[in-house]
Amino acid sequence: TTGGRRRFPSALDHGSREGFAPNLCPIWDGQSGKKRVASALDNGLAGGSDGNVDTVSVIDLEATPPRVIDRVVVGDAPEGLAISPKGNLAAAILLRGSNQAWNSWFYNRNGSVVILKIDGKKVTKLDEVEVRGLPEGAVWSADGKYLFVGNYMDSDVSILKVEETKKGIRVINTGKSLKLPGQPASMRVARPASATSSTSVTASC
Repeated sequence: TTGGRRRFPSALDHGSREGFAPNLCPIWDGQSGKKRVASALDNGLAGGSDGNVDTVSVIDLEATPPRVIDRVVVGDAPEGLAISPKGNLAAAILLRGSNQAWNSWFYNRNGSVVILKIDGKKVTKLDEVEVRGLPEGAVWSADGKYLFVGNYMDSDVSILKVEETKKGIRVINTGKSLKLPGQPASMRVARPASATSSTSVTASC
């Protein structure tokens, strides 16, 4: 540990000078309340699109030392990762070339969100939902029922919803969006102080 934080081996470094993966996201186990597993983005172009598929690493935090136990293919340029407060879903934000020149062979007008299902230490791809241009940040609502994605190129926030169906959990784009006065470069959520309080979502423009 360093300063009370657990230090990861060089195999999990992901470029951090301090020996910590800068995009490491611990996942809370809803039953035990412990951090049993974590995930990290593997983007081969340091955060940019290059037309190649990238992955999300699944890291076993209970192993000694912690180690990568699986990789899930998500798509081109995952830039952000948001874990549902319920611990059952994660959202990987894909650029998909939406910040590239229109004549680039891997250009897409819109980015997307890949929804990952978390079942213990098993992580699988559940859905891929198209949003808008250059999605750069995402936050879940406090109850885990909604996902808000900031679209930098379009200066708005896409609103996605978690639905229970006969085939299981699905995440859909509601088609609704929140227009912003500027371009959202990041997103964060203010958790309610009490059960009766509402969730506040803030976009940094």
